Amino acid sequence: MRGDDGHQGWRSLRDLLTVSDIVSLHLPLTESTAGLVDRDALARMKPGAVLVNTSRGPILDEDALVDALRSGQLAAAGLDVFAVEPVPAGNPLLSLDNVVLTPHVTWYTADTMRRYLEFAVDNCERLRDGRDLANLVNQVPG
Repeated sequence: MRGDDGHQGWRSLRDLLTVSDIVSLHLPLTESTAGLVDRDALARMKPGAVLVNTSRGPILDEDALVDALRSGQLAAAGLDVFAVEPVPAGNPLLSLDNVVLTPHVTWYTADTMRRYLEFAVDNCERLRDGRDLANLVNQVPG
């Protein structure tokens, strides 16, 4: 598939940021993704672009985002996750007119709730029948 600029195939994040009108983050928080969208990445973004983060807060440098939004480098941001949750009352993102904030609920859809209920009922049946639970998360001592 060829884009309007004639470029075909995969692009590096660096290249993608410079040409995208909207950047939506959908990745896990790992050692390699923490701080991925930092001040330099935000400066590379296309002027007037919109950034959406529904993945994990620490992937994005919030101080740098505030500066990019205040300066007009970015037109707007949509955030469903934050570096600190719940968001402290003094967080400057709360006072910006060009930011839409949601309380970590963008995952919530009828389909998601249906799947959650199916997993919950299945695990209840497994527990009743003495079988191993599905998707068991083991606590790491620490």
